[in-house]
Amino acid sequence: MANKKPVFDNEFRNNAVRYAQEHKDLSRKEWAANLGIGESTLARWLREARQSSNGTIEMRGTGNFESDEAKEVARLKRELRDTKDALEILKKAIGILGD
Repeated sequence: MANKKPVFDNEFRNNAVRYAQEHKDLSRKEWAANLGIGESTLARWLREARQSSNGTIEMRGTGNFESDEAKEVARLKRELRDTKDALEILKKAIGILGD
């Protein structure tokens, strides 16, 4: 049976980022060990928090959105990506059949 990756909720992620910001005397490796998470995971969360407009991490792919607008934006982005993929497939098919 395969090991499942642990799932951390948004609150844990934001608390981990806050912990790292408050304990600057420790290394990233020590932060991760103290929190029981991987060093690369913590590095990614810190990067996401820096890039975020409000300094917190928004969870992706879970369906937990802060507002209906955010949910609609995510749906529209998915729809646009799917449409672009379909267009690329059609372009390739036309190229193959046109020869």
